[in-house]
Amino acid sequence: MNTTTISRRQQSPELQAARTGEHVFGLLLEHGPLAPASARHEARPVLAAWGLDDDQIYETLLVISELVTNAVCHAMPPVALHLRASGKGAGAVEVHVSDGGPQATPDNWATARPAGEHGRGDMIVSALTSQAGSGRESEGLIDHWASFDAA
Repeated sequence: MNTTTISRRQQSPELQAARTGEHVFGLLLEHGPLAPASARHEARPVLAAWGLDDDQIYETLLVISELVTNAVCHAMPPVALHLRASGKGAGAVEVHVSDGGPQATPDNWATARPAGEHGRGDMIVSALTSQAGSGRESEGLIDHWASFDAA
């Protein structure tokens, strides 16, 4: 099953992926505390339809949650989730979360909490994925990404 959802932000990569047989999913998220849960809720059936097993889905959803949480807590809107998978094998998935860049003055619950209560997201993402990083997109947004190798 090829899943293609065209995001409102960027149509051309999704259309190109659909033509090459990749699985692509895009979702524009509200910049707020419900964004991680919304991202997990929408991504779960997509990942299952792409043939990921329960463990792969769980790990992918955990990485999605961490990247979206970081975007909501530390960056400006918009926040968008993009998933991409090769049509050739289950498990090889890329997770991309784009945001509007760092907040000028972080003022949120995460920055006000003691250090022991936050700050483990990067370690979780690194432990679960084969590669992770970030970079600037052509639209000026920041893309935070992580990739899983095929099982």
